[in-house]
Amino acid sequence: MRTLLVDPFFTGSHQAWAQGYQRFSHLRVRLATLPGRHWKWRMFGGAVNLAQQYAEEKWDPDLILATDMLDLTTFLALTRPHSARTPVALYFHENQITYPWSPTDDDPRLERNHQYGFLNYTSALAADAVLFNSHFHHTSFLEALPEFLRQYPDRRNMENIERIVLKSQVLPLGLDLRHFDDHYVTAEAGHPPVVLWNHRWEYDKDPDSFFRLLFRLQDEGIDFRLVVLGTSYGASPPIFEEARERLRDRIDHWGYATSAAEYARWLWRADLLPVTSRQDFFGISVVEAIYCNCLPLLPQRLAYPEHVPPKRFPECFYETEEELYAKLKKNLQHPATLRQLSPLRELVSRYDWRNLASVYDDLFMRLWMQKGIPLRPG
Repeated sequence: MRTLLVDPFFTGSHQAWAQGYQRFSHLRVRLATLPGRHWKWRMFGGAVNLAQQYAEEKWDPDLILATDMLDLTTFLALTRPHSARTPVALYFHENQITYPWSPTDDDPRLERNHQYGFLNYTSALAADAVLFNSHFHHTSFLEALPEFLRQYPDRRNMENIERIVLKSQVLPLGLDLRHFDDHYVTAEAGHPPVVLWNHRWEYDKDPDSFFRLLFRLQDEGIDFRLVVLGTSYGASPPIFEEARERLRDRIDHWGYATSAAEYARWLWRADLLPVTSRQDFFGISVVEAIYCNCLPLLPQRLAYPEHVPPKRFPECFYETEEELYAKLKKNLQHPATLRQLSPLRELVSRYDWRNLASVYDDLFMRLWMQKGIPLRPG
């Protein structure tokens, strides 16, 4: 079965996901992509360029797997001679209806922000199957649609929401977690516990709350080391520079890891991951850290309870920032209790591609069979 994976924002987690599925799938997966930059332009213009690629390559797939960054309606319109009968699955890594906007972005103030969400909405209407990377993402997107459509003056077609609901389901994100095993390192004996940040340097991850916790711990004389990883797109929140200066004597590493191997080694060295994010549709960085036996301290919301059951592991969750601080401080003062986390590692192992690729394959085969179209040769 020939599958064309179309993504106009091919970088970071999008790239890793696409290449991971291509590597571990038993289907023939080909990628049609554009470089991952200028995300707003990619959402509007990417479909035109990718439709041209589709026509030039003359490789007609049995199924099209598109991501949320693609204007799927435009792509299908421009490829209609070849794609009219081809089943299409739309995969939501994120969405622009519920994603929080950066305070430095002018689009919300100028009321230009709704157009990106509308592209997600029409793409979902055009797809045969709508797939979300977590139950939280699935629920929050569908629940946000009524209010989103009510902002328009008339002919809102609210009945379309049910059409999207009926063809929507959760398909967890696949990750190559086992590659972390190749770079395992043991923590240094007698070394103070290591606190980890391994997320994007963005406002939606709430770095201000994270570093405020560490400033308090430092002021109280609590011993810890700090590893700050993750990518930065453009101007980072100012708290990062402040933290780098105020915590300079505690920093073991600061900045983007130069290789996957280096990133993995730092995760294995880390002990505690206090998560302050306001938005996470899945939480790749959290899952990766848990897999490397780093104890997570998670808000009891977003997608995190899907990874770690709160009733089974209440010590991993908090409701308020004060509760987070208390749990972080307690763990730092009793480091012997850390790294006894094999159950958590086992829980997130289900996201490894070696376990998920066949789930993807089976779903796409069923979608193709529902169309009743013969497989293309080759």
